[in-house]
Amino acid sequence: MRTNRTLPLMCATVLVLQALVAAINLALPQLAASALHPTGGQLVWIVDTYVLAFAALLIPAGALGDRMGRKGVLIAGLLLFAGANLVSAFAPSVGVLLAGRALAGAGAAMAQPATLALLLHHSRPERRPHAIALWTTFLGLGGMVGNLVAGAVLHWAGWPVLFAVFVPVALLLAAGVALAVPRVPRHPAALDPVGATLLTGGLFALLFGIIEGPERGWGDVAVLGGFAAGLLLITAFSAYAFRTANPLLDPRVFRLPTVRAGALGVGAGFLALFGLFYVNAQFLQEVKGYSTLVTGVAIAPLAVGMGLLSRRAVPLTERFGARRMIGAGLGVIAVGMLALSTATATTPYALYAVYLVVVAAGMAACAPALTGGILAGLPADRAGLGSGINSASREIGAALGVAVIGTVLNSHGALDSPAHLNDGLAVGYRVLAGVLIVLAVTVVAMWPAPAKQEPETATV
Repeated sequence: MRTNRTLPLMCATVLVLQALVAAINLALPQLAASALHPTGGQLVWIVDTYVLAFAALLIPAGALGDRMGRKGVLIAGLLLFAGANLVSAFAPSVGVLLAGRALAGAGAAMAQPATLALLLHHSRPERRPHAIALWTTFLGLGGMVGNLVAGAVLHWAGWPVLFAVFVPVALLLAAGVALAVPRVPRHPAALDPVGATLLTGGLFALLFGIIEGPERGWGDVAVLGGFAAGLLLITAFSAYAFRTANPLLDPRVFRLPTVRAGALGVGAGFLALFGLFYVNAQFLQEVKGYSTLVTGVAIAPLAVGMGLLSRRAVPLTERFGARRMIGAGLGVIAVGMLALSTATATTPYALYAVYLVVVAAGMAACAPALTGGILAGLPADRAGLGSGINSASREIGAALGVAVIGTVLNSHGALDSPAHLNDGLAVGYRVLAGVLIVLAVTVVAMWPAPAKQEPETATV
């Protein structure tokens, strides 16, 4: 009975960790008017500090779980996540709030890779593709649930309550893991502090450039410096990893087609999804005139669509093959983005909901196969690291999606009026769709032919 609880606990955990990524966006108006008096730049960093710490630490945290014990690292991450949100809820200044957000991101990075590793260890081999499908569904649902929760909480309470809500939830999850999830064997690899420092610093600098680009301008010295530092540190990490006996992440794993294509595909899918999350609330509130509560609820078709359609992902992948499902899924997401680009103030919500379901169908179709491809390229005892690669690809893709559409909105003067916002959204969605189509073609071209790939996927 104890191991049967692992699947729902792991899925609930990733949902909560991802919910905080999206929830904060709806709180920005309250934060802007609060006694903290944040500047425009500080508001951006209140949103992005969590994502930055989360994404930059995912791969080292996944390896830490493999080495130190996944259950213990997961519990520690959830406790840190709970404490950090308590700090954020009672923050007396912007600086303290940013510190709370950074600590919450670190806690999330510790917890998330361990969830997939524990889930796979406690799933029978024939059930692992279904477990991966459910885990990826809840990963995608997290952003939508974050919108729903934030819409409801902020309708009746202030922004501190939004952070406080996550505290008891995280504590309950930690208690559930402690009581119901058995420990699994550790992986006896070195922790590689040098590699971890180089990789974390490189991802941090790269994401800094991506996040700051739309605000500062892509030619800004700090933005260019972030990209330069990121490339330099990641190059140094690669050179170091090729020479060391037990690297944190062996760059040679990306020679495996499913690992390379899977990481790119995961990033592509979430580039589109989080670009949508970024502008959905603005469109519904500023263009359609919806309240915060209604805006939070209005994203529900995306969640419902993913929840219902994910059940068919594994049997369809077994029938048609991962390569076809990935190409079809990413293509359907692009179609959904193009449909969303036609939405205006007069578009009926029912039609807008259909567009959201189209996007959900594409995500549900391709996400399990992409994650399975990454994990299939790594030994079973490095599942935490594989989950870290998957999640880091997702967060980098999400940051890029927000950066791309944010740049388009800024170039169209989206803050000037609802009309300008609507024009900017239309162009932004089309740009995201175009980028996604190019990436989808690249991923499909990289993916090995079915005869070579299908047996590998079946063993995930």
